[in-house]
Amino acid sequence: MNEQAILQSAEAWVKKQLMDEYSGHDWYHIRRVTLMAKAIGEQEKVDVFVVQIAALFHDLIDDKLVDDPESAKQQLIDWMEAAGVPSQKIDHTMDIINTISFKGGHGQSLATREAMVVQDADRLDALGAIGIARTFAYSGNKGQPIYDPELPIRETMTVEEYRHGKSTAINHFYEKLFKLKDLMNTETGKQLAKERHVFMEQFIERFLSEWNGDM
Repeated sequence: MNEQAILQSAEAWVKKQLMDEYSGHDWYHIRRVTLMAKAIGEQEKVDVFVVQIAALFHDLIDDKLVDDPESAKQQLIDWMEAAGVPSQKIDHTMDIINTISFKGGHGQSLATREAMVVQDADRLDALGAIGIARTFAYSGNKGQPIYDPELPIRETMTVEEYRHGKSTAINHFYEKLFKLKDLMNTETGKQLAKERHVFMEQFIERFLSEWNGDM
């Protein structure tokens, strides 16, 4: 198996599918997550090929982006089989992308270190300056307002409420993003998350000050 050739082919395939995606889950998100997953994976001494291909594919089965996740899963399996990925690595990759999603706090437990690495990389891209930008891109894409002080922050949600309930970009920081720091798996992920978390807290403090007309 030529791992590098498979990864290059996978990159081209994913890029073609997501270049016109405007919800913050575009090709550049995938690229950042893949690079971060590779870097963390090398430090954690895990299967870096599986980490990278799972990072490349992780959003292609997400119900935020596809109408039929089960069909999308089979398409990924077919692609990997045709590319010559061994069945054990296909199973491992699919297990990762089936389990790393936040889902309103209802995500599944992770079975492998590779899954922990990919989840950390994905969550890191939801934090910091990039995370702030993606939050507003996603909210705008879904027709949600920037902020509405009359709309309460949801403390608990079903997966359906998380996906389709009424919220705002600012509420999303409290409903998900500020929780991620304490949910990281790897030491590298924990350290980077702390730094990005602080940046987001500073942003929200400034945002609410300006919203309230403070001088």
